[in-house]
Amino acid sequence: MKKLSTIKGIFFDLGGTLMYPPSGSWLFPELAYKYFPREVMGRPENIELVKRANAELESNHLLSTTKEEHGRFARFYGALAGSLPELGLTDRDIREITDDKVYNMSNFRIFDDTVETLEALRGRYKLGIISDNWPSVWDMLAQMGIEKYFDCETYSFRLGVFKPSPAMYRDALEKMGLPPENTLFVDDLPGNVLGAQKMGINPVLIRHPVHMALMGGTQPVEGVHSIDRISGLLDLLD
Repeated sequence: MKKLSTIKGIFFDLGGTLMYPPSGSWLFPELAYKYFPREVMGRPENIELVKRANAELESNHLLSTTKEEHGRFARFYGALAGSLPELGLTDRDIREITDDKVYNMSNFRIFDDTVETLEALRGRYKLGIISDNWPSVWDMLAQMGIEKYFDCETYSFRLGVFKPSPAMYRDALEKMGLPPENTLFVDDLPGNVLGAQKMGINPVLIRHPVHMALMGGTQPVEGVHSIDRISGLLDLLD
């Protein structure tokens, strides 16, 4: 594929693009798996249980504070515990799990080439975030020391919708102040980059082997640039 030669702004997804959960789950950090064992949660009926609970978790997604986020996750874990009485979880257990999920930023790690790539791009391009996320993302970025690299941020909890809703890409473009054809978006999910492409943004699919090993892989998309590390973006840019 030809190099991208007209790019002035770059949008990044976060999870699977710049960082990942070592536990292999965005919903269950290692502490949560202590109380909700993997072998139990991996049963087909419990996979469906988590899907239903997650749908409720993500409903009415317009949020402002980590306190609100904490309340949502407390209800999420509480609902799962109520549906799995054999686990014997107490209210104290649910508080511990929720506190860890919302406030323990060591549950997330950046890829080893994230900082060097952002350093290489800063000053040459406008940089932005388009992420399905929660208010604790601000603490996460600060602890990782990468919040300083971004000129604008678009989060699902601020808009109450998720990618690939056009509202997410529209908000990001308005904040960056560039025509879509002069921007690109990197994400690990094909549906999200195709959503950006429909808005005129150049799509780039990232398929990081660490993230795919933990979370499952995605297939390349015909006609879409694909990279296996975020530093691979540097080779795409002219």
